[in-house]
Amino acid sequence: MKVIITGGGGFLGTQLATALLARGELTGASGSAEPIEELVLLDARFGGGPTEAPVRRMEGDVAERAVIEEAIGGADHFTLFHLASMVSGECEERYDDALRVNLDGGRHIFEAARAVAGQPRVVFASSVASFGGEAMPTPVGDATKHTPRTTYGMTKAICELLLNDHVRKGHFDGRAVRLPTVIIRPGRPNAAASGWASGMFREPLKGEPCALPVHRSQPHPMTGFKTVIESFIALHEMAPEQLGDDRGYCLPAHMVTPEQAEAVLAEVAAERSLTLGSIEDAFDARIQAIVDTWPTAVDGTRAVALGLPEPPAIKEIIGQYLDTFGEE
Repeated sequence: MKVIITGGGGFLGTQLATALLARGELTGASGSAEPIEELVLLDARFGGGPTEAPVRRMEGDVAERAVIEEAIGGADHFTLFHLASMVSGECEERYDDALRVNLDGGRHIFEAARAVAGQPRVVFASSVASFGGEAMPTPVGDATKHTPRTTYGMTKAICELLLNDHVRKGHFDGRAVRLPTVIIRPGRPNAAASGWASGMFREPLKGEPCALPVHRSQPHPMTGFKTVIESFIALHEMAPEQLGDDRGYCLPAHMVTPEQAEAVLAEVAAERSLTLGSIEDAFDARIQAIVDTWPTAVDGTRAVALGLPEPPAIKEIIGQYLDTFGEE
């Protein structure tokens, strides 16, 4: 079978590709496990990541329909993981680009999947940023109304609605995973307003200071990168009849504050003989204002009941990061 990952050059795309190569198969249109014969990674640019067969890297703009069709390459039966997206901070600063990449990109992918005869499976990476506003409950869950207060969250909510409607009409077999903030991302900070959530672990573990733009008491929903990859695959593998008519699932998450993160880091440092960098207050009103619109806690019981994994303890997530990436 053919598998396509948009955002295949990014952190989660690279991790997903690596996991799929190790797995070697996914459930295909037949309903049975089929070997992955081609793995297309589509992104605007690539750094590291897998290159060995059956991987094919493709550079292109997800907002261009011709690029999506080239990635599909005439296949009737395929799986597509749609992870490509502008991040939250970028979307607030570049509204038109956010509409083009996040909305038009999603629409082109869905329309391309609709155009083939083989009922492809499409797994969409949504976000809990699709919730927000004064009426937002704590915690949010799958029955919570979409009232996003950021451009990023708006694009995710609209794509979720589009995906559900395509499924209703029988155009393709779609599923959506609402991600909390995923930790710990390696490398340098990106433009996401939630970037501090990885930074407050990553930089201290490297022995470097972390500039914290939010209050130390700020609660934030987080999960580990390995749990997210397992969730993408687990949701893909579910039979359509298990999913019902609402194809969007909130992943379970830990509610973590910077104060709590600092305490867990101290435990890890003591156990691994690490010298930690400090978490330093660098309040940024713009970042805090965005974070204030997001949920602080997530109810993922529906996903867990379906069979998706719960995240391990924060201390174990830190261990997974160190064991995978070292102190980079």
